[in-house]
Amino acid sequence: MVAETINIKNKALLKDQCYINGEWMGANDGSSSEVTNPANSERLGSLPNCGADEAILAITAANKAQKIWAKTDAKERSSVLKNLHHLMLENQMDLATIITLEGGKPISESLGEIAYAASFFEWFSEEAKRVYGDLIPGHQYDRRTLVIKQPIGVVGCITPWNFPSAMLARKIAPAIAVGCSVVAKPAPETPFSATAMAYLSELAGVPKGIFNVVTGDAEKIGSAMTSHKDVKKITFTGSTAVGKHLLKASADSVKKVSLELGGHAPFIVFDDANLEAAVEGAVIAKYRNSGQTCVCANRIYVQSSIYDDFSQRFTEKASELVVGNGLDESTQQGPLISENAIEKVSNHIEDAKNSGAIITTGGNPHSLGGLFFEPTVLTGVSDEMLISKEETFGPVAPIFSFETEQEVIERANNTPYGLAAYFYTTDLAKSWRVSEQLDYGMVGLNTGIISTEMAPFGGVKESGIGREGSKYGVDDYLEIKYVSLAGIED
Repeated sequence: MVAETINIKNKALLKDQCYINGEWMGANDGSSSEVTNPANSERLGSLPNCGADEAILAITAANKAQKIWAKTDAKERSSVLKNLHHLMLENQMDLATIITLEGGKPISESLGEIAYAASFFEWFSEEAKRVYGDLIPGHQYDRRTLVIKQPIGVVGCITPWNFPSAMLARKIAPAIAVGCSVVAKPAPETPFSATAMAYLSELAGVPKGIFNVVTGDAEKIGSAMTSHKDVKKITFTGSTAVGKHLLKASADSVKKVSLELGGHAPFIVFDDANLEAAVEGAVIAKYRNSGQTCVCANRIYVQSSIYDDFSQRFTEKASELVVGNGLDESTQQGPLISENAIEKVSNHIEDAKNSGAIITTGGNPHSLGGLFFEPTVLTGVSDEMLISKEETFGPVAPIFSFETEQEVIERANNTPYGLAAYFYTTDLAKSWRVSEQLDYGMVGLNTGIISTEMAPFGGVKESGIGREGSKYGVDDYLEIKYVSLAGIED
């Protein structure tokens, strides 16, 4: 059941069941899992605690529906996605409120997430009509070589809690656009965002069986997806450890896999940078969603000649951030997602302190209590500290000093991760050199915000495989088929 205290206009968006083959249903055994608000621990409701049986039911339905959907013309698929785009924006405030209640992020950020999520339905509604093949000159006089692209089939989709609408939209939009079907497993912390999207997809005209949402046991549902012969692709956003497990599990049936995994983003400020812009960009890149994003700045490197000035300005900005319940419009930083998150943040700060780092602001659980933590800045940080090696996923900004361009590039690249990186400079030549030498899938030059539906999102090294968004975002949902046409001439 959904709590009556959830204050949104369109109550129909609040679904407390799974969505399988166009039907709302519970777990076979009747079990459910509670969902709570991280800002105050209040119960939001419960959703079915499904397992392998329900996942297989959804996969079977998706496989049957996909064969029909694949034959639907691109213009019709485009129209359905455009409908969903409009419905998302029409319900933007309600959907954003659900995100904030489930995940704790400030309402302003949640509103931005819904706009971002909706943009993928718009973008891929247009790309649906642009899945082009090729006609290649034949290798013999009487032959022609035809290359066509076809939907891969059923897609198993597993999404995280920190962007529950955007990460789901970024996966299902290209899948539906090219003629695939989807079985989605949302994070247990934020399932209502997924079921709300499923409800809107039904209104938009997405046929039954094409978009399914199964909540519950991650291991059982994930295992069903990776082992089932009818699932042709797995797409996952989450931790590197889980991504590696899914990659191994998918190997037995040689499924196509897309992974958007952990990051450890460097944020580099050269002494020729616009200092004010760099400080603003670093605050945005670090403290968005309380530091709980895969592209958050985790290591801030500042050239020694401007280190003290930058650190002072950055500390002032961080100390002014308003912490509170995300539904309060003045809030700039909400709670962390769990006690485990609080513990990791605290451990990283304690380890840094013990090794000589200085806390210039924050450093403690917030006076609000619960899962709130103070925006924190550390100076005098070294590469030997835990925070320089692990992704903190919290509101802690360690500021490192560096001397030369080559030094900072080597230090920035000294990690198994390679998702996002940022740097600030006004030197044109340096802009090219550093952009090309950073071993990351995405680089923000003089900006702390890089996400857009028009650009390919993804990482290298242990940060993932594949790209989402942009014209490249449809490729992982397609198979390329070569047809050799013989007998063209007598």
